[in-house]
Amino acid sequence: MTTLHDYEYALIRAVPRVERGECVNLGVLLYCRQAGRLTARTLLPQAKLLALDPAVDLDGVARALRGIEAVCAGGAAAGPAAGDSAGQRFRWLTAPRSAVVQPGPVHTGLTADPVAELEHLFELLVG
Repeated sequence: MTTLHDYEYALIRAVPRVERGECVNLGVLLYCRQAGRLTARTLLPQAKLLALDPAVDLDGVARALRGIEAVCAGGAAAGPAAGDSAGQRFRWLTAPRSAVVQPGPVHTGLTADPVAELEHLFELLVG
């Protein structure tokens, strides 16, 4: 029998001009407590971002995505979040913020394979 794990995920999106509310999906965060996994898969679609705002700070967006990936990985690269559990880091990453790079709402599901689920969600919602 296959063991199913519950997981939570959120989209990572860019909102280059917050006042307009337009966004581009940049990636997916996935947290599976039972499997002890917090992972992210991201993409920087430069042409889409520039179409929404020709003055968007692409380097800043790229730095934010690298920061998200570092917090997911944990360890020294996670900076002040290094000592936090994967769940605490997920909650911090999904806390609402009004910046160009924002988390979307948190959703839940069941999976037998969190790695494959992340790839599926990424292809479905981002790629």
